[in-house]
Amino acid sequence: MQRIINFILSYRNAFLYGFFMVISLVLTIRSHSYHQSRFFNSSKWVSGNIYGTAANISAYFGLREENQRLVEENEELRRLLFNNATLTHPIFPDSISTSYEVISANVIKNSFSSPRNYLTIDKGKNHGTATDMGVITTKGILGIVENTSNKFSTVQSVLNTKSSINAKIKNSNFFGSLEWDNQDYRIVQLVDIPRLVPLVVGDTIVTGAMSSIFPENIPIGVIKKYDLDNSRSYYHIDVELFNDMSNIKNVYLIINKNKEEIQELEARTQNE
Repeated sequence: MQRIINFILSYRNAFLYGFFMVISLVLTIRSHSYHQSRFFNSSKWVSGNIYGTAANISAYFGLREENQRLVEENEELRRLLFNNATLTHPIFPDSISTSYEVISANVIKNSFSSPRNYLTIDKGKNHGTATDMGVITTKGILGIVENTSNKFSTVQSVLNTKSSINAKIKNSNFFGSLEWDNQDYRIVQLVDIPRLVPLVVGDTIVTGAMSSIFPENIPIGVIKKYDLDNSRSYYHIDVELFNDMSNIKNVYLIINKNKEEIQELEARTQNE
């Protein structure tokens, strides 16, 4: 207590000066409308900046929640988009039901520099995932679920020398197989396109209709370059992916509810 008293006594002139300055400012502000206006404007500016900074800090810590909300909205929008073709049948509108469901997930591990690349996501059997589900991002195709546990799944990336996905040229509907030559993580190859097909650099490549895994017309990339293969009968096409395969976070799993029925029917037909 004595130290506090000694401190006050040591700086009594400064404290006295500050006390009288505050009184004079209060009297000046209260007696002059101009000074009063300037004071309130300044106080509003200070408080506004304080509140703005506090709001920005609060918004920053709320980004994760906001991002999750946007992912859930995208999940619902994509489900509606994939089912758009099956929701309106010109003759039997009541006989067609939705064929696709969508599950959102986060990538917790990603490889893109080895011959056989995989991703690990944070959704498994407990969340409804299963093998052979298609996986996409907001930009385009990513891969196919290969293995699942209760809480996690591994996804065979399109950057995998074992991967082969039905794809087509959007403008012409000619289709082939999407593969990877293990050269560039930004480029995959579209093969089995016959030489009679007109090609243009920049044409969009999308998923084809010959797959029970992906809906038709999911974006893949654009033609970067092309040439004829050794047989001179088919093109060798380099496709630049829309996805940045080195930077993947939020993904969506596509569930085709009719896939098992389709596959069973196709297998029975082939065995006849």
